[in-house]
Amino acid sequence: MISKHTTEILILGGGIAGCIAAIALSDTYKVTLVDKLEHPIDKVGESLAPATQRIFNVLGLSLKDLEYDNIYLDNLGMQSYWGSEQVQIVDHLRNPDGLSKSVDRKKLACYLRRKAEEKGISCFWGFRLYSNSYLEKTWEVTCKNDDKKNRKTIVFSTNFVIDATGRNAHFAKSIGIKRTTHDALISCWITLPNTDKNTMSSIISDEFGWWYSAVIPNKKRVISYQTDADIFDKSTFKNYHSFCKLLETNSTIRKYVHNKENQIEFHGVVSANSTKLNLASGKQWIALGDAALSFDPLSSQGMFNAMANAMQVSELLRKFNIAKSYNSEKMEKFSNIYTSQIESIWEHYIKHKNLFYSAESRWKKATFWNRRQQKAILS
Repeated sequence: MISKHTTEILILGGGIAGCIAAIALSDTYKVTLVDKLEHPIDKVGESLAPATQRIFNVLGLSLKDLEYDNIYLDNLGMQSYWGSEQVQIVDHLRNPDGLSKSVDRKKLACYLRRKAEEKGISCFWGFRLYSNSYLEKTWEVTCKNDDKKNRKTIVFSTNFVIDATGRNAHFAKSIGIKRTTHDALISCWITLPNTDKNTMSSIISDEFGWWYSAVIPNKKRVISYQTDADIFDKSTFKNYHSFCKLLETNSTIRKYVHNKENQIEFHGVVSANSTKLNLASGKQWIALGDAALSFDPLSSQGMFNAMANAMQVSELLRKFNIAKSYNSEKMEKFSNIYTSQIESIWEHYIKHKNLFYSAESRWKKATFWNRRQQKAILS
């Protein structure tokens, strides 16, 4: 069955970036959201920067929504074992935007989807990009669901496409845009019950990478290990049994899992590397959030960047109004400004990433650290 749908702005990707952009644009444009997942899934990466509250205030959003209890916990700060065996404490008590939040990513995604639907945004969940074409100032984007028994095809006609499909940047990739990968960082993660009274997050470096732990809603804890894909044999991250051998090498992390082995949920490996789309804006399309830039989780800025990026895009689209009335001169100006914004974010990110990795000097000759410190020297 094939159906057609006309919209002014088509957003591919109903995650954090896509939903925030849709909500921000919905009062001005006819917006359509499409995501390949029928329902959000658990994802690693739960830290929400204090400045996020400013964006929520502008959009009329609140994490205190009564329908979504236990969506977040206040995070007092970070205890860091980085560059030294001596712990360093960084708190958020004096931040003018308040405390950072440790959120339930799945619940946050569900909340933002519901808010998008309440704004009257047309939402199509469970449809993935299949093909697209550009003709007479209009994108024709074909999406299909994965239900073989009830296969549906929707052809979207739109004035503007926002690619918010994450690191894979499916739309940009489909039109031939390449991506530059700057490292091979991966993250292996688990969740388990939390019984520790200390709710501060922890970051602990070792010779081959670094550990991260944080308390999340529903009395749970997330633990992840970040390293390069080629440093360990792949079997190390195959299951919890093999991952546990690595986990046992760190005394601080080991205590969190003591006597909880049967309650641990192993989530496996995900990409955590720094990547950059070679072109973030083109003829009546842009890449947004992780589709444009993906950050090392060390930055703890992934979700905030996605939201801030979405707000920048919505402001630019309203300013140039190219989603209602296409003009090649305006489109060029829009692309130049957006590209400049993306480049500025990237340069700022790389600078601070290099500074932070350079602060760990105990294993200068170790492959993981040597790679990053060499890049810091060259940048």
